[in-house]
Amino acid sequence: MKLTVNGKTHDLDVEGDTPLLWVIRDEVGLTGTKFGCGVGACGACTVLLEGEPTRSCVLPLSAVAGRSITTIEGLSADKSHPVQKAWIAESVPQCGYCQSGMILTAAALLKRKTHPTDTEIDSAMTNICRCGTYDRVRKAIHRAARG
Repeated sequence: MKLTVNGKTHDLDVEGDTPLLWVIRDEVGLTGTKFGCGVGACGACTVLLEGEPTRSCVLPLSAVAGRSITTIEGLSADKSHPVQKAWIAESVPQCGYCQSGMILTAAALLKRKTHPTDTEIDSAMTNICRCGTYDRVRKAIHRAARG
């Protein structure tokens, strides 16, 4: 099966029902996408599937054949993406475990809506942060929107 991750095509010998998360981590070797709950609820495993935030722990490999996937490693090689810069400026991470999924979800939101309201941010950011940095997440998204 062929899988395109961060613009690079990978030929994989993996069962089609294998969750995308494990293919990205174990077969492709990109470990920024995290395992959290295993049921698609927490968002630690979020990747962008053709630009849309998608929970990779519950998505079988067979569902993404021929589609483009972006992981946190593919968002920006040098942390220059506006969301990454804003995350740093607003000191969003504490433990950091949820951050790759949060950043990708925020980047997708800003691509759809360049200046989201607090309500739109709260609605889009369904990822769980055990440290409770939601106010800083909102501030960082507003900062990234300002550019």
